[in-house]
Amino acid sequence: MNKIIVITSIYPATPSVRKWADMPGWKVIVVGDRKTPADWRCPPATYLSAADQENAPFQIVRTLPWNHYARKLMGYLAAIGQGADIILDTDDDNMPKPDWALPEFDGAYPLTSQNRGFVNVYRYFTDQHIWPRGFPLNRVCDPDAHLCAGGIQQEAVRVGIWQGLADGDPDVDAVYRMTVNTPCFFDIKPPVVLGAGTVSPFNSQNTAFTKPVFPLLYLPAFVSFRSTDIIRSLVAQPILWSAGYLLGFTEATVIQNRNDHHYLSDFESEIPCYLHAEKILDVVAGAVFSHFSIETNLVNAYESLIRHHLIPESEMRLVLAWVEDIQNMMVNRS
Repeated sequence: MNKIIVITSIYPATPSVRKWADMPGWKVIVVGDRKTPADWRCPPATYLSAADQENAPFQIVRTLPWNHYARKLMGYLAAIGQGADIILDTDDDNMPKPDWALPEFDGAYPLTSQNRGFVNVYRYFTDQHIWPRGFPLNRVCDPDAHLCAGGIQQEAVRVGIWQGLADGDPDVDAVYRMTVNTPCFFDIKPPVVLGAGTVSPFNSQNTAFTKPVFPLLYLPAFVSFRSTDIIRSLVAQPILWSAGYLLGFTEATVIQNRNDHHYLSDFESEIPCYLHAEKILDVVAGAVFSHFSIETNLVNAYESLIRHHLIPESEMRLVLAWVEDIQNMMVNRS
């Protein structure tokens, strides 16, 4: 299988990027931005400079803003153009563990019950008081939202997206960092898959997508940096269910050596997640239908989010360009 890792960075090649670049059986594409050093290199990784991106044959080139995390979209399209079967999304501050591995997308795994709404997946892997970025704050202390191993049966499933956890400084929100800020090393456990209607935010730090769901890689580019991948995760899940796929989580397979952050600035950037996560999910769920393609459901989801004033209107042009690029590449490779 053709497996490609996509990273974006504004720093010189970090030890984590060098480790990913040496990962057996995987290729690496690193997407630069205006701030990335002009002499960036980390062979054998492929580097997409600002000039490379400006000259790329994609519709999104005309609309995608600079100095935004969503520049990763260029890397996803480049990976798809190279015939990727699996795309792993990660960051330049996530170090893969020596035994890093990815579960099969089709297989028998512990599967939760359906229609539980938001659950705190972190509590499946630890008893520590901790929650993922994007998890509704009003459910943090709700014991019914804690995902525990009890009562979960193993079943054959099709996973569309695997989210691997991160040890050390995992992906949590600024509220956690400003009030608790305790490091976490998750328990070693089998993967868990969420039944349809059971929801968790997922991020872009250690996350694998299988080819049929590549359109769901779309990162909104006209929202804040700390909310873009969370919004993507909330849009993706109802569309996954409609297409017969599920979201799964694995134990921690990377260690995060987090780049410097300003917690209060992070808090400000995360406000849309605190205020609107549940509404975003409800709006998307109401716009998705099983007889539509993933691409059509993606467009319908963003149109509905715009109508409900949860996403700016400027997002729609980029969504349509993304879908056009995806469809063009599918035609060209058929």
